[in-house]
Order: sequence, then C-alpha cells, then structure tokens
Amino acid sequence: MTASRPVPRRSGQPAERAEFVVVGGGITGLSAAWALARRGREVVLLDQAEIGHRGGGSHGSCRIFRLGYDDPAYVSLAGLARQLWTELEHASGERLLHPTPQLTFGPQMPQVRAAMRQAGAACELLPAQEAAARFPGVTVTGEVLVEPESAVIAADRALAALASLVEPAALAGAIRTGVRVTALADDGRSVRVSTADGEIEAARAIVCAGPWTAGLLATAGITVPASATLEQVAYFAPGAPAAGPAMPIFVHYGGEFAYGLPVPGSERYKVGIHHGGPAVDLDHQHHADDAAMSRRIAGAARTFLPGFDPRPVAVERCVYDNSPDTDFIVDRIGNVVVGSGTSGHGFKFGPLLGDWLARLSADGTAHLSQADWPSGPPARFAVSRF
Repeated sequence: MTASRPVPRRSGQPAERAEFVVVGGGITGLSAAWALARRGREVVLLDQAEIGHRGGGSHGSCRIFRLGYDDPAYVSLAGLARQLWTELEHASGERLLHPTPQLTFGPQMPQVRAAMRQAGAACELLPAQEAAARFPGVTVTGEVLVEPESAVIAADRALAALASLVEPAALAGAIRTGVRVTALADDGRSVRVSTADGEIEAARAIVCAGPWTAGLLATAGITVPASATLEQVAYFAPGAPAAGPAMPIFVHYGGEFAYGLPVPGSERYKVGIHHGGPAVDLDHQHHADDAAMSRRIAGAARTFLPGFDPRPVAVERCVYDNSPDTDFIVDRIGNVVVGSGTSGHGFKFGPLLGDWLARLSADGTAHLSQADWPSGPPARFAVSRF
C-alpha cells in the first residue's frame, strides 16, 4: 500500500478541493473509499495514524465472519456482507475469508438458532456428545449450533487489500496517513475538513473514525452518542503438536460472551471476552495487559480449549466504538455521512457498511425497508433513533 502526506498549506491559502473525503482508515472507511473509487468517484482518505494502527478498532490479525446472531435482521445483513467480501476477494486476487465451522452454545443459543432459521441461514443442532466427537478441540456446554458458512477473516490482509484497490482507482495520494482531522464545517453547499496540514473542501465528508467520530461530528454541530472501551484478546498455543480435525470457531452466546477463533496460517488460537473491557481515554490508551481481563480470558481458555496451554503467548488490546444499543449508526446529515457505533461486531460487515456510506454520499439514498437493504441502510441505523 502507498500513502502520502499533503504538503502543509500556509494560513490564507485556498483549501484543497476534493469530491469526497473519508475520515478514518479502518475497515469501514477503506470499504467506503473502495465503494466510491469503483464508481469512478474522486476520493481522499485521511487517517491520523498508519492503516491498521493498534489504537484503532480494526487492529489485529483476524476476525470472525458469522451469520449467527439472535436477530434475524443481522443474519440477513451478514449474508449481504458475505457477497461483498467475495467481490473484494475477486478484485484483490487474495483469499481473505478462510471457511471455518462455528460452534455456538450457551444460554442464548436457542435464540440464535431461531433467528438463523427465520432468515433461512444454514445451521445444524447437535447434542453435546456428538459435537464433542466431531469437534474434540473445543469443550462445549449443552446443545451446540453448528454454522457451516462462517469463516475467519484475515483482518490485516483485508485492510491491505482494500488500500491497494483504493489508491490506484481513486487518484494519486488518495490515502493520506498521519493526518489528524481537527474540525468539520458544513455550509450547506460543501464540507470544509480542517487538518493540521491544511483544509480540504469536499462535496461530502464521510466520517467513520471509530470512537473519534462523535468528537469530530460535534465540531459540525452533529450529536451522535458513543462510548469507547479498551478490550483485550489473547493468543494461545497448543499444549502438544496439533492433531486431529482443524479447530473451529466458538461463541459462548449469553452470559459472559467468550469467543475464540483459529489464526490463519498459524497453530495459535485467539480468545476474547466480548464487551469485557473498561472505558478508555482515546488519546491516552495504555496497551499493557489488564491483569483482571487476562485472568478471565485464561479461564475461558481452560474451560473451552482442552488441548491448549492456558498461558497466553501474546496479548492485544483493541478499542471498541460503542453505540448505546450496539446497533450501527449509518446516516447522512446535510453533507456529512456518518458510519459509527460498530460496537465490536462491525468488521464482518465492513464492505456492506462501506457500500451504504458510498450510496448515502454519492446517491443520497434514504433509509430503506428491509426488502430494499441491498440498496441502502435500514432506518434502524439512523441517528434519529436516539
């Protein structure tokens, strides 16, 4: 991926002009830029740090792609996102989703099964004994829902693939890292994007800067509720050379939401506790291990991964951009388009969110009914719900 910084402008110099500016270079922002670029539109993407930097929500080697939600609407949306992931793989020539069966169990598993069946998604219910025989690498509790169409996303490769597609398709210097946006101003005709390196005047600004989004929008008089938490994951190695069937994904749905997934190209296994982290000051993130969270994650490894050493070989922190109801926020207010509130489950929807943001900015598509979701975002994601 290539990236560049704009030449700083002196005070009083005219603003640079661009058709679209995307603020934020995570999975959502890169996907929005790609969606605009492949429509032949001019786009500049700005990020305050490097693509995939550890202070952002898209950091890390891998994520889960799953259809298994306890809400049939999200099951359907994941199916739409899967189609766009396939398009991204074809466009980049790289395998980004590694098919891996998922085991869902726990107190809310029946709701997940009902939602998947209502949405027409493939799944299979197994007694615990049969699941243990088929997937001996994971210790399950009670009946298990097997999802055959889940996958592990090579997250870091996905960001690189999107960046490699955006830069040549948009314009030279389309991706600019190390550029912090300080303010937005929408005068009804265009949006002025202020940065430490100068100003850019754009027809539309798409703001998907993770947990920094709310603060940026506030400079334009737009209020979006948000909170940030600093989560933690750990990587575990097998206690002996791996043998037997490949490891599946697991999700303990309900109560303490533990999850795990195999790391592509490695024997390591990643484990986390969804929404288990504390609130965080975004500009003063401390990425040292949290001892209490480490104990909880190690406990999950001991409980669910019998063949793995419960002492982690690596630990990562990752920031969540949370909406009050954990639904996404996808909307357009004037000439500013908002993509935020991914709440720790947005990576799998990245290409779909990006496509919606491009439609809102380029086509002005309004919020739609469920039957029309492929053409734009549903009304449940509008800012007005708050």
